[in-house]
Parts: sequence; structure tokens; C-alpha cells
Amino acid sequence: MKYIDFLSSMELVSMALRQRIQLHLWEDFHSRLVHSRFYSLNVDWKKLRPMIHKRIKNRAKDYPLRNMVPVAYDLLNAREVLKEGVSTLINIIPIKACKFCPEVYIGDTGHLIQTCHGYQRRTKNQVHRWTDGRLNDILVPVEAFHLHHMFQDIIKHDQRFDFDRVPAVLELCCQAGAEVPQEILYSSSHHRLDESNDGGAHAGCSSLLPQELKSVAQTTLEAWERLRLGVQKLLLVYPAKVCQYCSEVHIGPSGHKARLCGVFKFESWRGTHFWKKAEVDDLVPQKVVWHRRPQDPQVLLDNGRGFYGHAPAVVELCSQAGATVPSKYFCMMKVNGLHPS
Repeated sequence: MKYIDFLSSMELVSMALRQRIQLHLWEDFHSRLVHSRFYSLNVDWKKLRPMIHKRIKNRAKDYPLRNMVPVAYDLLNAREVLKEGVSTLINIIPIKACKFCPEVYIGDTGHLIQTCHGYQRRTKNQVHRWTDGRLNDILVPVEAFHLHHMFQDIIKHDQRFDFDRVPAVLELCCQAGAEVPQEILYSSSHHRLDESNDGGAHAGCSSLLPQELKSVAQTTLEAWERLRLGVQKLLLVYPAKVCQYCSEVHIGPSGHKARLCGVFKFESWRGTHFWKKAEVDDLVPQKVVWHRRPQDPQVLLDNGRGFYGHAPAVVELCSQAGATVPSKYFCMMKVNGLHPS
């Protein structure tokens, strides 16, 4: 009898628990049902579309944010200091660029690591053909459409020639409230050294004392860090997009409709971009290069490629000029790594 009474009491307890769970589930479902939104399939878009446009226009009134304007101006200043510093250093520190691929090396002679893929990546594992590098090989230009305002209508394919192309960093600063001078904004983003003045510039820079050269390198490296930090801060507030399959960048809440992506080879024209959120490296590419350590040979060989380190091109350039490299790059540069056997 005691065993039967125990079973009956257990059944009563389990029944009470089931009822409590069912009641809790019903209350949760009822609360979700009350607070849920039901959208009708028969939407009158003629009435709804003006409301959407009005909401977008009201949202645009909140930009630019006053607190981010000083960040944009500091970013502009850092960009100019970086450009001037790199232009000075590449006249003293030799730069080598591959003739058939984007590979760059900071040094008197190029390395012998077989990583060249040739023009349009038609070959692989070839030795590079080195030529003298330029400013664009260190500071990779990234352009974007210059918008009239952030929340304007999406640029269509047939409107792609109605908007100027400007450096993406400058476009970000413009949308952040900075007044960029016209001569800087509309100057070509493909910064090339004047070949006719290369000799004079080299002669003037070669007269720098070692301490002066080190000061220029340190200032340039600090400007590089300020530039990337400023872009990171602005991207937390201002939207930017980058294509998943190419390097196209658009500064704004949504990408443009210009069919400029060349990833679809089967199409008779270039395809539309597939946009995702842009990061700092999309607007300010690091252009990673090989780093030669004191324990490495004078010319980097292919059989030791697993031991050598890497570094962003600007960091490597400033390092060879005497600047103190931040510790966050030590792991990438493999400072204390083993030498090739």
C-alpha cells in the first residue's frame, strides 16, 4: 500500500509539473503573439514608399556627428604626413616591385622566393622579375564614388560617369564632416613621383643625417598608426561597403549598382558587386611584404620561406630607416624565430 501511495503521489507531482510547464508556454506564446507584428501581403506601396523616403531624409539630419569631426581632420592630417614621409623614405631606402605581379620587397635586391603568379595569374611558383618601386607600391590607392550626401539615391549603372572617383579615405572624411580642400580631394589617387625630379629629390634626401632619417621614419610610422586608428573609429559610425569578390569600395549605407565586378567570366559584361561591411584593411591596405631578420641571409631563398617573417610595407620601410616598430608586429615579423637551416 505504501508503494502504491508513493506512485500515486509521484504521478500527481508530474501532472502538476506538466500543467505548470504548459501554462508557462502558453503565457510565453501569448506575449509573443501580442507583441508580434503582422504584415499584410496586400501592401499599398504608393502610400508606404513616401513614408520610407521621409524616414531616410530625417535620418540624414543626424549626420555628420559633431564628436567625429575632429577625428576626420586628424585622419586627413595623418594621411598627408604619411604620404610625405613615405615619399621621402623611398628616395633613400630602395624599393623593388615585381614586373608581373603585385609583390613588393624593401631592399637593394629582390628576394628569390618563388611566389610570382605572373600576369593575370596564368602561372605559379615563378621567380619574380624586379623593377624599381614607386609610391603606389607602398601606399595602395583605393578609390570610391564621391557622393553628394550619405543618404542619396543608389547610384545606378548608367549613372557611374556622373560621379567623381576620389580616394576612399578622403570620401570617408567628407561624409564625417571634414572640409577637404579641392586640390587634395580631386588630385589623382594614383600618386606617382615626378620622374623628372627623381634625381633632385634623391640628392636632397640623401643629405639627411642618420638621426634626421630616423626622425622622419618614426613620424611616418606614427602617422600610419594614426591613419588606421582614425579609419577604424569612423567606420564604427559611418557605414562603408566592400565587394566580396573584388577590391571595390563604397562609402555609404548601401553599395552602388554599377556593374564593375569582373568575377563573373561567363557574363557578356561585368557583373554587379556583392557587398559586405568594409574593414580598415579594405580602405587602407597593409601590402604585406617579406621581412629579413638579422639571422636571415642577405638574399631570401625559396627553401627558407617557412622561416621568414612578414610586415606591412610601411612598417618595413620605416623599420629599415631606424624607426621603433610597435610590439604588436613582432609576431608577424617572427623577430625571435628560428633561422633557415
